[in-house]
Amino acid sequence: MAPRADCIADSAGGLTFDVLDRSGPAPAHLVLVGRADGEEVRLPLTPVGEGRLRATLPISVGLPEGRWDAYAQVAGGDLVRLMPGVNDLRSLVDRAPGGSRGYVAVRIPYATKHGNLTVRSWLRTPHAEAGELLIVDGELTVHGRVYGTEFTAKAQAEIRARAASGPVLRAELGVSGAEFTLRIGYDELSEGRWDLWLRPGGEDGPEVRLARLLDDVADKKPIFAYPASRVRVAGGELEAEPYYTGDNDLAIVVRPAL
Repeated sequence: MAPRADCIADSAGGLTFDVLDRSGPAPAHLVLVGRADGEEVRLPLTPVGEGRLRATLPISVGLPEGRWDAYAQVAGGDLVRLMPGVNDLRSLVDRAPGGSRGYVAVRIPYATKHGNLTVRSWLRTPHAEAGELLIVDGELTVHGRVYGTEFTAKAQAEIRARAASGPVLRAELGVSGAEFTLRIGYDELSEGRWDLWLRPGGEDGPEVRLARLLDDVADKKPIFAYPASRVRVAGGELEAEPYYTGDNDLAIVVRPAL
């Protein structure tokens, strides 16, 4: 049976892994393998008593954005896939990074569909966190906060068609300090998928994708569901619905009404 690892998240965004020790006295490592390119991050597993080994992934250790499969490896042995044990992710709920580093790093351990342990990592420089979504009378309002940057008088919000050569529309944007409110009228959108972006410094500043990362949900797409709204357009009706992508970025899909 594959070894299990308990995971504890700290408020800074780091992770601690506790693995049942079946390796004996030989040195061991917890190895995170990037699913996209096979890159490895190796963390020493050290005894902590009661037959357990512990590895720590502090926020200061870089983990590029993506999915990282977790393995254990004893010196001279093969990589052994880890299964998830108990995940204590309470500190990730309503986490509010200071933003002093200029970036936001998020690591969320989760169980894959095959029952293995994987860590989903995000690294956003800067970051726009989507909070409450309100949908009223064919209009979407998004409240949120930016990290690692500041709004200027030139700040603007964009709704970008995902299709190649698609239009880029402006959305109504209100700011107060680091907080923002974004309003989008669905009747402005045509059929297709639309991604939401902020330009806190205007056209010459950074482009910041709206996403929801600062909680304990690794994959929001199948969990966060929002109502669809019917919109009358020339030639008929469309249906618009906000959703989170597989990367937890906020988007809108517009399709023919059923």
